[in-house]
Amino acid sequence: MTATPPVSLWDSTAQERDGFGGAEMADCVDVAIVGGGYTGLSTALHCAEAGLSAQVIEAHGIGHGGSGRNVGLVNAGVWLPPSQVRRKLGQDHAPRFLERFSRGPDMVFDLIEKYQMRCEAVRAGTIHAAHAPSGMRDLKARWTDWQAMGEPVELLTRDEAARMIGTDAFHGGLWDHRAGTVNPMGYCRGLARAAVAAGARIATGVRVTGLHKDEGGWRVTTERGEVQARAVVLGTNAYTDALWPGLQKSFTTIHFFQLATEPLAERVAGILPGGQGLWDTGTIMFSLRRDAQSRLIIGSMGRMIGTADQGLSRRWAARKLARMFPDLGAVTFTEAWHGQIAMTPDHLPRIHRLDDGLYTPIGYNGRGITTGTIFGQGLAGLLTGTAPEDLPLPVTHMAHDRWAPLMTRVYDMAFTANQAVKGVR
Repeated sequence: MTATPPVSLWDSTAQERDGFGGAEMADCVDVAIVGGGYTGLSTALHCAEAGLSAQVIEAHGIGHGGSGRNVGLVNAGVWLPPSQVRRKLGQDHAPRFLERFSRGPDMVFDLIEKYQMRCEAVRAGTIHAAHAPSGMRDLKARWTDWQAMGEPVELLTRDEAARMIGTDAFHGGLWDHRAGTVNPMGYCRGLARAAVAAGARIATGVRVTGLHKDEGGWRVTTERGEVQARAVVLGTNAYTDALWPGLQKSFTTIHFFQLATEPLAERVAGILPGGQGLWDTGTIMFSLRRDAQSRLIIGSMGRMIGTADQGLSRRWAARKLARMFPDLGAVTFTEAWHGQIAMTPDHLPRIHRLDDGLYTPIGYNGRGITTGTIFGQGLAGLLTGTAPEDLPLPVTHMAHDRWAPLMTRVYDMAFTANQAVKGVR
């Protein structure tokens, strides 16, 4: 049998073992969960802890989708600043949403500690770096919002940001002390291990081909047989396929690529020396972090074009690092990959009730680690009697975004053009 190539650097370096699953499935369960990423595994873990029988069904392997291709930033909140969340959600829902998502990193790091997940967890915060004076104005507004809520965020001057990042390329930054970094595949496999220990079952390499409603709930049809379930959760987010009609058209698909250098040891001692992860305020965002082996991992919006050895994305990454860190010198990239992000028109996630006993949380807008974990816990609560009003977001019906297919193509072209322009300057 040919070995499956790793989906990312994280797949190769995660200390948590792979190998959960197989093709065996239960005949009848309380909840069937489609997707073996953060959402599906958090749902399975919290359902099992609440006494429900749970079956995860994953078409590939644990973390094969966005979870194993993530940047690994465990951020609080969502893309929008709190004031915009309040305007969009109103006073009935915004306070609870902001509180839950502000505490999102607490939940993730508490699970990591409780189950002793080996995922290179570093809770030193993250830095949102201002790419221009306009970006600094945006960060000041965000800082004001979070400060009013009493949250531990710190506005960095240009000099302070330069000391923390190792470059004077930015105009300042926002240091969020709530946040941190992990090996994202390590965290995903840690959730799988915890879910199995709690009594959940996981089947990998099994694709769900149909959902059929009947008097007992749902018949989940797969390539390996059927599972009868009282409820079903679709935890596929940006990797949603045609299993449920129209769901693919409820969000815009954004690609995000990353490249990792070889371990650079003392050469990177002055780059993000405190262990924070970074992303910037640019319209076409980029990210930067180090891992436990002193690799630099750099990424941006768009597809991976080429390989770690050659091609447009590699040229972009090399030039970006050279501009920010001219003393670093030439580096060798050893890994390259990209993943998908589900972006909604208002940049807020959703919890959809697709039918009686059929739910999907979707549209994470690049905040998969905390959002998937939070929503998994919330759905487990919903299935064990928690009132829908106590969820972080109201449960809604699916709505098509008629512009999503067009915008997916437009963004794809724009991000490719950005790589082409920035890769030659």
